[in-house]
Formats: sequence, structure tokens, C-alpha cells
Amino acid sequence: MSAPEHLNALRAFEASARHESFSAAAAELHVTPAAVGQLVRSLEEGLGTPLFHRGSSGRKRLVLTEAAQRALPDIRAGFERLSAGVARLKESSSAGVLTATVSPAFAAKWLLPRLERFQAAWPELDVRLDASTELLDFAARGVDIGVRYGAGSWPGLVAEKLLDEVVYPVCSPALLRQNRRLRRPSDLSGLRLIHDRSVDARLGFATWDAWLEKAGAKDVETKRGLRINNSATVLQAAIDGQGVALARSIMAHDDLAAGRLVRLFPEVEFPSVLAYYVVYRPECATLPKLVAFRDWLVREASGRQALTNRT
Repeated sequence: MSAPEHLNALRAFEASARHESFSAAAAELHVTPAAVGQLVRSLEEGLGTPLFHRGSSGRKRLVLTEAAQRALPDIRAGFERLSAGVARLKESSSAGVLTATVSPAFAAKWLLPRLERFQAAWPELDVRLDASTELLDFAARGVDIGVRYGAGSWPGLVAEKLLDEVVYPVCSPALLRQNRRLRRPSDLSGLRLIHDRSVDARLGFATWDAWLEKAGAKDVETKRGLRINNSATVLQAAIDGQGVALARSIMAHDDLAAGRLVRLFPEVEFPSVLAYYVVYRPECATLPKLVAFRDWLVREASGRQALTNRT
């Protein structure tokens, strides 16, 4: 017998084996229990061997035969490969669309101000940007590529370092003019500190406590201050003169270059242990649209990395 001729029967068998019930399998497949039973029987007849021991009572009405137990992993693997193949076909059909995922803050502060250069170089590609802090399932959500911030390891994804960064305090030029004594880290005492609640110190994110310890400023109060759960909004609050923010250099680069923010205490070096990474599924590594966007990201990053860390 040829397997493709029995795909529906194989689907009915796999679902019935997983649920141990024709009724539950029927609900999943949107058919009647009788139709599932008939499909399974047709498969058994075609194979010349039973697939289930059928009981008339008890919790388990369907019990796999020994032969079915041995075959089931290969059948499931086959359906997974079929799903992957269909996904590839969908990717080919949407060759003119690139779906990228980045955090909202990275989108606002780094990617969007530069994206027009990519669109100018690749006008035939439409970019769909999923700005989310969630770790999306790339295959399930149809994501081609992403930029993530972390230690560089995400299961099932290739991760290539894009941008290192350093961490430092920033404030508005107006606030600095109002506080001309702000010359040493210890001078932060009495000023409102702006805290980024979107980061988790347990994962390696820099905090005010860690920076102040490195700077040797032990008497600065960190328990109080303005707390915001979005990195871009943290910087906006600093631009508006709400206080002094602890900035990540990639996020703050354009605001510093435009004079909206001023870096404080450049003599204190505090490199982040985390970095930005380009991430994508290994099976998609050679897709032309992915390669184009990845290479553009790398060019943008390499042209500005040194300046970013000095700013």
C-alpha cells in the first residue's frame, strides 16, 4: 500500500492513539466518531493487522497493539515533517514579506530610525514588524528573523551577536544645568533616579545598585525614584527632565547624538554582560530575504558600534 493514499486514515489513527478514544479524535479532526472508526478499520484492513485492542468497558477503550506502538513514533515524525514542508511552501509563497520580531524599545530607539535605509535597498520586500517582549515561537508565528537581548542562547534558534553595549547614567541638558555640582557619582545623592522595571537583575541586566557599586558611590539612595516598565519610556522621562536614568548605550545613542540627553561620568566603565543578537531558525538560514535583512543589520551595527560605546 502507498502511504499518501491513506493520509486521512493515518491521521485518524494517530489522533485516536494520542487520545485513546475515537470520540476525542473525532472532536480534534472535526468529523464524527463513526468516521474515525471507519478510517482506522480501513487502515487495519489495508495493513492486514490490528492497531488497537478494543475494550467494551473501563477508562481505556483503545489500547495500542505492540506493532502499533512500534510504528507510532515514525508516523508522528512523518506528520511533523509534513507540517514543516507545508511551512516551507508558505514561506515561499510569501517571499516578498519579511516578518521580524524585536522588543518595542529596540524598535523605537534603534531599528525604526534606520529601517528606511533597508527599504530603500530592498524595495520589493515588505517588512512586518512584531514589536513584542514575548519570546515568540518563530515557526508557529511565521517569524523570519528577530533581534533579542540576552546571553545569546535561545533553544531552536541560531544566535549571532549584533551589538555589545555599555551602561551609564544620562539626564537632560536642562537638568544638568540646574545641577552644576553633578560632577562625581556620589553627587547623584538627592536626585530622582529613574529605574527600568522591564529588566531583571537576576538575568544579568544592569541596575542602579550594580552601577553605583562599580562607581564607588555608596551613599546614593536607590529604594526610591521613578520606576517605568519600558526602556524607551525610561529615556523619554530623562529627556523630559524627570530625573537621571541608567541608560543602555544602544537605546540612548540617537538621543545623545541629537543632544536630547547628556552622558554623565564617562570615566566609569560599565560594560553590559548581555548583548543584542540576531536570531533565526537554522533551517531558514539561506532564505534570500533573511540573508538580506541579517546582512543589513550587521552593516548598520558595525558602522555604529564604536561610536555608540564612546558616546
